[in-house]
Parts: sequence; structure tokens; C-alpha cells
Amino acid sequence: MSKGAYYSEIDPYAAQWLRNLIAAGLIAPGDVDERDIRDVRPSELRPYTQCHFFAGIAGWALALQYAGWPATRPVWTGSCPCQPFSIAGKRAGAADERHLWPEFFRLISECKPSTVFGEQVASKDGRLWLSGVRTDLEAVGYAVGAADLCAAGISAPHIRQRLFWVADSRSQGLAQRERNIGVQCKTLDAQEGEAIERSCTVERLGIADGHGCASRCETSATSRYWDSAITADCRDGKRRRIPAESAFFPLADGIPARVVRLRGYGNAIVPQVAAEFILAADAAQAKQEALL
Repeated sequence: MSKGAYYSEIDPYAAQWLRNLIAAGLIAPGDVDERDIRDVRPSELRPYTQCHFFAGIAGWALALQYAGWPATRPVWTGSCPCQPFSIAGKRAGAADERHLWPEFFRLISECKPSTVFGEQVASKDGRLWLSGVRTDLEAVGYAVGAADLCAAGISAPHIRQRLFWVADSRSQGLAQRERNIGVQCKTLDAQEGEAIERSCTVERLGIADGHGCASRCETSATSRYWDSAITADCRDGKRRRIPAESAFFPLADGIPARVVRLRGYGNAIVPQVAAEFILAADAAQAKQEALL
């Protein structure tokens, strides 16, 4: 019997945030596990229909809703910690104790979920990380596709460049479809002097520019999200567009738990971008199935 959704989140504040979202009916009902992923056993996950690792404030769960992915349809998601691979950190990579892909992969290889979505920072180290992820997953029978996308691709007023990836155990042709339906963006990293291939697989987002961002968008529920944004004067003298929803105003000084709320937002994915990636991956899978 299915136990619904499983949310893995080690930060107590974010974990309670998840429980509040569940209680409010905003994300799929289920259980929140605050243990370290290294303590999670594969057998504990098998009763769940959906599993969200490094769940944060439920960005992937919300993205699935935006994409119309039913709560009863199996899927795993996980945005492994970016700190080991971010240019803002120490860049310790695999030597960083926060490099938790091996633990996530341990659970994936044991449980073999049909579909896994993930995300990572779009730095040079992040791209090398993704290469290792692809190698690991393909070795256990998954087809893997990825895209280098930014929040501006869904009309957001900021960049937030990220690598999104999908692993599918039902398909052996995802990589080929990626070459066929995507736009291959080749840019030159002048500092490193190497060619970087960025696979912009989300064709529906439009023509990709040299940074992997979509330069135009189709009108969709996610791209319209920022249409009602307002312009605010910030303390650094700049003016920025922010969502009109009052839920974002806890960023103001004097609000209880402001710092941890900021951390929650800062670590979150942009669910509207993830939703477009989910839709494109699903469409690619459907296209292949129609050809069989």
C-alpha cells in the first residue's frame, strides 16, 4: 500500500516548512524525514509513490504540480547540495563532506525508480559533476538527458543559471532524442580555453542563447508567473522586480526567522523552470513511445 510522498530534509526549519505545506494541502501528502540521507535504507522508500530528496521548501514538488504530474504517478527528485561545486564556495568537489551524490545514487540504484529529476549549479565544476552523474546512471540502465537553463527563460527578472537533468529507466533513446529535438549550444570558456557543449533540450522554451538561456518563451502558465510582478526600490539603490504575492515579503527586516527564510528561498530551485523541463522530458518520452 502506497504511503504517498516521502520528503527528505535535514534542516529542521525547512522540514517544518514542508510539514506546514502538507498540512495546508499545497503539496502531496506524505512523511518528512529529517535524518541524514546516509542513514536512509532502500527498503524504507519502496512503499512511497514519490520521493523528494534534499527537499528544501518543496521546489520540485511544486514544479511537478505546475507540470500537471499527478501525485499518484511515481517519480523521484533531488537537488544535491551545490556548495562543493559552486564558485562561491571552497570548490572542494568530491572531497567535500556535502558531496552527497554517492548516497543519492546508492538509493537510486537499489530502488530503481522509473524517473528521476535533479538539478545542480551550472558552474564548470557542476558540469563535471553532471558528467559523473550521467556515467553512474547509465551504468545501471538509465537514459539521461540534461539542459542548462536560467530563470530568465520563464520571464523571471533574474538569471539563476542551473543544470537540470532527468534519468529514465524506461527509455534507451533519451540521449538520442536530446540530440534530435534540442538546440545544441556550443560556447567557449575563455578562461579555461575549452569548448563547452550545453544541451538545451527544452525546445518549447525557444531559441537558446550563448548562455543556455531561452531568448523567447511560449506563453504558458509558468512563463506568465512574473507578469504581475511589481518594481521595488532596494537598499543598495537598485530597483528590482519581485512577485506581487505577499508571501515573499517575509524578506523584510523585522520579520521573525528572516534569516532562515532567506536561506530557504536562496537554496530553492525556481519551480517554474523545473516545470518546463519536466514537461519537455515527458513530451520526449511520449514521442518515443509513439514511435515504437
